[in-house]
Formats: sequence, C-alpha cells, structure tokens
Amino acid sequence: MANILELSHVVKTYQTTVAVDDVSFAMPEGSIFGLLGPNGAGKTSLIRIITSITRADQGTVLIQGEPLHGDHPEIIGYMPEERGLYKKMKVGEHLLYLARLKGLSPVEARKAIDQWLEKFDIADRLNKKVEELSKGMQQKIQFIATVVHRPKLIILDEPFSGLDPINTNLIKDEIYQLRAQGASIIFSTHRMEQVEEICERIVLIHRGRNVLEGNVAEIRQARKQNLFRYSFEGELPESIRQSVEVVSERNGQIVVHFQNDRESNVFLRRLMDHQVYVTDFTEILPSLNEIFIRTVGENAPTLTSNTPAV
Repeated sequence: MANILELSHVVKTYQTTVAVDDVSFAMPEGSIFGLLGPNGAGKTSLIRIITSITRADQGTVLIQGEPLHGDHPEIIGYMPEERGLYKKMKVGEHLLYLARLKGLSPVEARKAIDQWLEKFDIADRLNKKVEELSKGMQQKIQFIATVVHRPKLIILDEPFSGLDPINTNLIKDEIYQLRAQGASIIFSTHRMEQVEEICERIVLIHRGRNVLEGNVAEIRQARKQNLFRYSFEGELPESIRQSVEVVSERNGQIVVHFQNDRESNVFLRRLMDHQVYVTDFTEILPSLNEIFIRTVGENAPTLTSNTPAV
C-alpha cells in the first residue's frame, strides 16, 4: 500500500525550544491514523508543518510521494482544536468563502454545501450567524468546512469536542464514509478509547520525538502481560485458587497472571476438571490509555542533581 504522508527526520525549533526533534513516520493511503501525545509534545507543530502553515527546519515531508509544495494545501482539510469560525458571518457565506479558498467554483461550492447541510439536517441554519449556533452546531459547521472540498488528506484535532453522544456518532460515521471514499484521515485526540475504536495505526509523540508507532492491534498484543479473566458460577475451590497467581477476584470473576499463554489453557482445563462452570474466558490486553501512560512515563527524563525540577 502506498503512503499518502511520509515524514523523515523532521526538526522544528522555536528560538531555543526544540518542538519537533527528528520525527519520522509514514501514513498509509486510505487509513485512519492516530497522532497522539501529551500536551506540549509537538503534535500541533507537526500539523502546522504538514499543512504548510510553517516550514520544517530540517528533514523532508512527502505527500503522495512528492515533496511538500504550494499546491498541497488544496488537497488537505484541517480542523484545528481551536476552532476558526468567524462568529459574525452567516453559515452559508462562511462555508462558501472557505470552499472557494480551497479551489471550488461558486457552483461546486454551493452544491457541496447544500449536500452537507442536508446530510446533517441543518439546512435551516444557512442564513444564521455562526454566533447564534450552539457549540455542537458550530462543531458540525467546522467539520463541513474541513471536508467540503473533498480533501485527500483530512486532519481532525479533537473533532468530537463539545458533541453529545448522538452527534459524536454522526461525525464518526462520516469519518468512516470519507475513508471508504478514499480519504486518508489523521485523528488527534486525548481520548484513547476513541483512538482504539477508530484508528488502524498510531504514532505517539513525546517531547518532540516519536516514541511509539505501529498498528494498534499489534501494539496492544506486543505489550500484553499474560493476564486472563475467567468468569464462573458457583464456588472456586481453594486448591485451584492457590495454584495460580491471582491478580483480582470478585463477583464470580478471577483475573490470573501466567508466565505464558499456554498456562491459561491448562488452568481452564483444571477448572473444568473440578466441575467449575466457566461462563467466559478471555485474555486481557492493555488499553491504549494504559500503553500511552506507560510509554510516556518510560520516556520521561530522569532528574539528576544538575537538573532543575519543574
């Protein structure tokens, strides 16, 4: 599969602060890709480089195999965390203005805007001022402004902020639809459960460097700790309980740590041999949230006598 985006040894410095420090990663075409990191990690600086808002001091950025150039912003849609809507403008005028900036003709822009407003069931807001809309409604307008020109690369920074569960699912469905239609999507958020659900691949940035990259399922598998959960009915014989390393037990469930995967099947057989009715048996994989916290902690700087604590 070809890559829509490739970064190689990218560096960005602001005065004495290194915001991006030798970052390299590749994003497959047609994927939903998580760009993750704690506050101040360098994610926004990377996005600004990709969208040509700023330039990298060192390194290369390729979009569809070509070095970043002046025409690329037209095939990119960017929804920043800090929303950029003009509050005094009417919705229709605002969307038309932004679509025209991205290269659509007036006829193309109006047609696309009408289709999106109908899809989101907000066509009656066309002549409303942006400031008259609720926060969730403004979020929908911002999303439309990001994708109205059918960009090939879409960057969404906290796209579900301020949305209720129904509208979150609405935007989520549109993300899947856009991917199905050929778009590639960078998804940046602090909500790891959303990343786990939506993204196929991720890169984790910490202190300007990428410290973790890969397929989400493979990352979770690689960091598993051989923990297994057994749900059962009735009483668990004490001899069974004492024969394994029990991590927790409550309400007919026991979590056990093994040295390897095979031991989990041996234990299941022992339970069955002792007439314990097992209703469920599953391996517990670490969540992305746990992996995020652990990886960031492992890559935190060690304080020494010469290092000031902040």
